[in-house]
Amino acid sequence: MTLHKVRTHAEGDVLPRSEQLAWKMAELATAERPVDDDAVTMVGNRLLDNAAVALGAINRDPVRHARLLALGYEHPQRRGAALFGLPSDRTFHCEWVALANGVAVRELDMHDCYLAADYSHPGDNIPGVLAAAQQRRCDGAALTRGLLTSYEIQMALVSGICLHEHKIDHVAHLAPGVAAGVGTLLGLDTETVYQAINQSVHLACATRQSRKGDITSWKAYAPGQAGKSALEAVGRVLLGERAPSPIYEGRDAVIARMLSGPEAEYIVPLPENGEPLRAILDSYTKEHSAEYQAQALIDIGFALHARGLELEAIEDVQIRTSHHTHHVIGTGANDPQKMDPDASRETLDHSVMYILAVAWEDGTWHHVDSYTSERAHRSSTVSLWHKIRTEEVAEWTQAYHDPDFRGKKFGAEVVVTMKNGDHVVQRLDNPNAHSLGARPFTRPEYVGKLRSMSEDVAESSEIDRFIGLVERLEELSADEVARLNVEVPAHVLEDATADRVGIL
Repeated sequence: MTLHKVRTHAEGDVLPRSEQLAWKMAELATAERPVDDDAVTMVGNRLLDNAAVALGAINRDPVRHARLLALGYEHPQRRGAALFGLPSDRTFHCEWVALANGVAVRELDMHDCYLAADYSHPGDNIPGVLAAAQQRRCDGAALTRGLLTSYEIQMALVSGICLHEHKIDHVAHLAPGVAAGVGTLLGLDTETVYQAINQSVHLACATRQSRKGDITSWKAYAPGQAGKSALEAVGRVLLGERAPSPIYEGRDAVIARMLSGPEAEYIVPLPENGEPLRAILDSYTKEHSAEYQAQALIDIGFALHARGLELEAIEDVQIRTSHHTHHVIGTGANDPQKMDPDASRETLDHSVMYILAVAWEDGTWHHVDSYTSERAHRSSTVSLWHKIRTEEVAEWTQAYHDPDFRGKKFGAEVVVTMKNGDHVVQRLDNPNAHSLGARPFTRPEYVGKLRSMSEDVAESSEIDRFIGLVERLEELSADEVARLNVEVPAHVLEDATADRVGIL
């Protein structure tokens, strides 16, 4: 692994391309590398995972609306990309498929994550890269290499550059991942990928207000929009256009004007030439539909439920946890909406107080039922919910940022104070499904998640067909990659055909 130093260049200096981060990432995307078998298996797991959560969300309003937008851009030669849920022989322009499928994958907040200096859902790369693969008729080996590049680029940026402290949304690290991955997929030269990365980063920087206060469905749209912009950037550059540069190191670029300023220095880890791309193995999925830092709290809630405590006898509940949990989804966010039964689903899945209360009271978690208005208004839940507060503890924050993956902890300690003065403590270092957890997800668990989320949505034979394709991922022909999609029966898929599609 090479540690690449990134900082703003001096006024009047011209920074050679060879020293620019975008060029280093473009070189990574265009270099010949061995392919790691475990990493290929994980690509397959991620395809199964994305399909599972997309099917679970297929008829939710944000997903339907994104699909309606894409329906207006059917490919005239039927050589486009497959819109998730529709027949694969009906294709659409890849940019709009990247948006619509990206929303479907992100809506339930239930696919993979990687948390380091910043936050990410690297599975968000898949809709854009897969759409490009289908439109350009790439085979399974090319798709696999493209996705490994996307994961490597985004996760390297997440490891080295913190966006959230400057209130920049994490999709600013996603867009260059998609652009670089498409570069690998299509076998583009370094210059072309470099220009596409510059363009994608330039367009992807948005504020974190999408995850603050009254959180709306834009939280699901933001990654899809970043993927769409990245594909548009690649298309523009392929026509011979160029992009703003240096996009990270320029005097009016990202580091100087949006991050820590002209004197700041960041360290981005990139694999050396000849190394296989294995970053994907450090990503981890969600067992439950909620923000990642809430995964362990749901598991803790189940354990507290099993202890049979009398909820009416509870005086106070303290969640001792990391900076992120406290300030983003805890009481440290100072968002009154996180304690409001009338809050949106998107807000509730970013309220660890609500999430712990429901998991504790029910002893189970469901991606729909746990968020209904009726569920949020249950008086016993509101009572417990409003007794819960969070506190940042140095131990948890330090473990969250441990540079050694094996030392990382994304859990919490819950201290329950009873009215009689007794204390009950429940602790979990990592979610059960995490690779460091009690029962890490492997291929059978990903298949099980897909089958569970697709019940009453897709035919079991169609799920079997999709799993069969994923099992042979590197061997797939271009025609088989074009059918790497789950078709939903027309009577199940809402708005599969519609006269009204956006403003068209």
